[in-house]
Amino acid sequence: MVDLSSSELMGAAEAARIWGKNKDYVRVSIRQSPHKWPAGSWRKFDGRQIVVTVAGMEAVTGELDPRKK
Repeated sequence: MVDLSSSELMGAAEAARIWGKNKDYVRVSIRQSPHKWPAGSWRKFDGRQIVVTVAGMEAVTGELDPRKK
């Protein structure tokens, strides 16, 4: 079972804010470079809402989770 209250999951805008990126960073990155995202590190719900994992953001940005510094 997936724990939806986990801090390892977050919405695209929240993830972008945490990593200090533009609010559309995740959406644009997935559209332009889906191969950079590890399998299972993101999912789109209802055709609009994107949920990503910390591991996915770390892989794409090359930066560790800023909350853990």
